[in-house]
Amino acid sequence: MEKIVRTKVVDLLKSDVFDTSVNVKGWVRTKRGNKNVNFIAINDGSCLANVQVVVDVVNFDEDTLKKITTGACLSVNGKLVASQGQQKCEILATDIKVLGEADPNTYPLQKKGHTLEFLREIAHLRPRTNTFGAIFRVRHNMAMAIHDFFHKRGFFYFHSPIITASDCEGAGQMFQVTTMNLYDLKKDEDGSINYDNDFFGRQASLTVSGQLEGELAAMSLGSVYTFGPTFRAENSNTPRHLAEFWMVEPEVAFNEIEDNMDLAEDFIKYCIQWALDNCMEDLTFLSDMYDKDLIERLHFVVDNNFIRLPYTEGIKILEEAIANGKKFEFPVYWGADLASEHERYLVEDHFKCPVILTDYPKEIKSFYMKQNEDGKTVRGMDVLFPKIGEIIGGSEREEDLEKLTTRAREMGVPEKDIWWYLDTRRFGTAPHSGFGLGFERLLLFVTGMSNIRDVIPFPRTPKSAEF
Repeated sequence: MEKIVRTKVVDLLKSDVFDTSVNVKGWVRTKRGNKNVNFIAINDGSCLANVQVVVDVVNFDEDTLKKITTGACLSVNGKLVASQGQQKCEILATDIKVLGEADPNTYPLQKKGHTLEFLREIAHLRPRTNTFGAIFRVRHNMAMAIHDFFHKRGFFYFHSPIITASDCEGAGQMFQVTTMNLYDLKKDEDGSINYDNDFFGRQASLTVSGQLEGELAAMSLGSVYTFGPTFRAENSNTPRHLAEFWMVEPEVAFNEIEDNMDLAEDFIKYCIQWALDNCMEDLTFLSDMYDKDLIERLHFVVDNNFIRLPYTEGIKILEEAIANGKKFEFPVYWGADLASEHERYLVEDHFKCPVILTDYPKEIKSFYMKQNEDGKTVRGMDVLFPKIGEIIGGSEREEDLEKLTTRAREMGVPEKDIWWYLDTRRFGTAPHSGFGLGFERLLLFVTGMSNIRDVIPFPRTPKSAEF
């Protein structure tokens, strides 16, 4: 018997070449019918929709049909025919092979709906649901949009290290990497741990950012971006924080803060337009199920110019809102690091469009940000979005060696750990700028989900490293 080449469900449902033999492989979503005919819905992950397989019971043995349960994996040969139902085609089965059974008594994904909290407990199976199939297809498309955007603009994809000895943010919330026996640590006379016999011969950690290495690359390649996993040992259990997440970080030589803001706005609009152009079936499903305003909000961002506002002006607007009776949980004053509620007020209530906030107090920003002439503020920028708050953070970088060294010292970043970074200011320094986008924050916005644990396949959070 001639082997029939498998066709993906997404392609089958577009096909109008009826009365031809086809093969489909996938997992059973539902099975219904009577003693004469069965209807099996099969999904293979290629799209949201299932393809219906029609089974004439008399042509199949009872043992095979008994094994076709929700979650089982099948290979079906049959004839593609026009359908009388919602879809334009279905398959009349001629041969069914059960590739993998699923015990209906223990398979956890039955026809009834499941809560997102429950599905996090079975993250190894949740991609089989409509919700997570949609989310992870959108996630793929957003990764493609990112690479496409930068490639078209002449950027180079630069791979920064996962293991590092430097703390980019000076925050100290890093996961240590070691091969030492933790039950028998060698210590110096003063009680500090001796790393001489460790794999790297020094204390090493998982990276919190690829930015510093990205800056080095920009000082030779011109325009680069990093895109990879980053790690924060932050004991935070909010719906917006993960211990392991992905970051997109472009760095561009000769760009100043205005260029940086232009790049950030163009970039985020490009990604969202890509989702609207390539993921509409999945976005429509997510909108119907979770966030009725999702697609309207995506168009809202693409169609509006972003307001650009100095931090000081933003504080004044917030203080006026308080004077007029607005209540905030966290205090507002010049020098405060704005909370999400403040950022969302500026975007959703005051301006009613995305906002790029600039010129922050230097005390609340990182050591590498370029200082303004007032001596109090830096050329930092945060892009603020509806529902999310901050989605991008960036700055023009300080190219002056003396100012950079002084600020690093003030913020407790040891010079011996960043000597290589400081060298870029010694040897051919230049103005340059960049920003970081939390990939999962972008996905929260694009999918309409409310918890960041639901836009990454296997979330890493405090006390949770399952799967």
